[in-house]
Formats: sequence, structure tokens, C-alpha cells
Amino acid sequence: MQDDQVAQLPGHRRLLTTWLMLMALTLFSMWSAQLGNDSRMLPLPLWSIALVLLSAAFKVQQILMVYLNLRASSPGWRGGFLCLLAATILLVGLGYWVAL
Repeated sequence: MQDDQVAQLPGHRRLLTTWLMLMALTLFSMWSAQLGNDSRMLPLPLWSIALVLLSAAFKVQQILMVYLNLRASSPGWRGGFLCLLAATILLVGLGYWVAL
């Protein structure tokens, strides 16, 4: 690798911090989607779905920017992937809302 390519790669500290944040958000998503044992067949409340979707969107954004190093790419690639992410989250959220 050339020196300028190595300079654009995320450092070990950034990778570790991002990984810890992803793990914390995964635990948060699991907690917010939990219901009691007696309500397994009930749909999740809208606030819970919103938390899970927002957490998932942030996690995907972090993976794209840090692990796939999209932050070092052109604005077109970044914008394209972030638009696809927003469309996917919106589609999943609307699908859940319609199913209620």
C-alpha cells in the first residue's frame, strides 16, 4: 500500500471504539424489543420499533463510514449509500406501520 492510502485507513482506536458502540447499540436494540413473557404474540409498540430502526440505521451508517471506509470516498458514493440506507429504513418502518 502507498503511504497516502494508509493515512486514509481508520486507526485501531477508531475501529475498537466503533465496534464497542455497535455492540452497545445491539444490546440496546435487543432490550427495546423485549416484551414480557405474557405478551409474545402482541406487536411491538411504535416507540420500540422506532428505537430499533434508528439504532439499526446508525449502526449501518457506522459500518459504511468506518469499516468500509466510505468516509474517504467521493460524495456521490457516500450520498448514494446513505440514500439507500434511508430508503430501506423507511420501507421497513412503513411496512410495519401498514401491518398494524
